[in-house]
Amino acid sequence: MEQRAFFFDSTRCSGCKTCEFACKDVCDLDVGVTYRRVYECGGGETVRDATGCHASTYFGYYMSVACNHCSNPICVKVCPTEAMHKDDETGLVDVDKKRCIGCGYCHLSCPYHAPKVDRAKGHSVKCNGCADRVAAGDDPVCVEACPSRALAFGTAEEMARLGERANIAPLPDASATAPNLFIKASRDALPVGSREVIVSNPLEIR
Repeated sequence: MEQRAFFFDSTRCSGCKTCEFACKDVCDLDVGVTYRRVYECGGGETVRDATGCHASTYFGYYMSVACNHCSNPICVKVCPTEAMHKDDETGLVDVDKKRCIGCGYCHLSCPYHAPKVDRAKGHSVKCNGCADRVAAGDDPVCVEACPSRALAFGTAEEMARLGERANIAPLPDASATAPNLFIKASRDALPVGSREVIVSNPLEIR
């Protein structure tokens, strides 16, 4: 298996969310359903000292994340019907809609909240890495749409040369599932586990 992976360059991302909306468009997703999400991360404060001067410690950056097609996908492990599965050739994780019973175990177990249960459809839905496009030799639509080229896609070996594995907040520790997301951190980006980071758009990313 030649595991496929995403790369995200935090130094390039402007938070425009074109990746998110391109995905929604090509997948025909309803309002409130997103496969790729852009986190607006920030923190710090501005304080006034005794002399009247102001000093700021504010920082801000963006984080674009979808399903990371983990090497050790917990969603696959907990699925009672084996509907959630990992492709033998590409390592991309997808859901077999005919086998899925909509129990939600995948959603509850995923540390990246990638799978979601679509109650109207009666089964889980998620990013499948644009498997059809990849099979045709194209990039996933989110990668192709990014105007600042902050996203890339290729083999895990190639993407690992560009950045570190899922290494910035607010992402969880990568050791549990070995996500195939590699990141070049911006100057402001804080490491995984930092409690200084505030996500300012929680309603968009739930």
